Amino acid sequence: MKTNRIMDEIRASVSPEMKMRMEMSVAIANRIYDILEKKNMTQKEFARQLGKTETEVSRWLSGTHNLTMATLCKISYVLGEDIVRIPKSRHSFV
Repeated sequence: MKTNRIMDEIRASVSPEMKMRMEMSVAIANRIYDILEKKNMTQKEFARQLGKTETEVSRWLSGTHNLTMATLCKISYVLGEDIVRIPKSRHSFV
């Protein structure tokens, strides 16, 4: 793989917390993409069901957009699957 000195310097300067945030964002985007693919749903149809633009959904799937809890819940509801799985506890409302 060809490396870019400037990008390597930027990556080296990113905090572990930021790296974790980026990894989680990409993992969530990949999860959404995998579910869409499994359901044979296009980004256009997904966007329509969410009441969003295709452009916004495309940004989400790039893994660079910071999704809110409300958006994650709406995505899970529309897709009928959990996007983020959290173990149930005795304090759970669900």
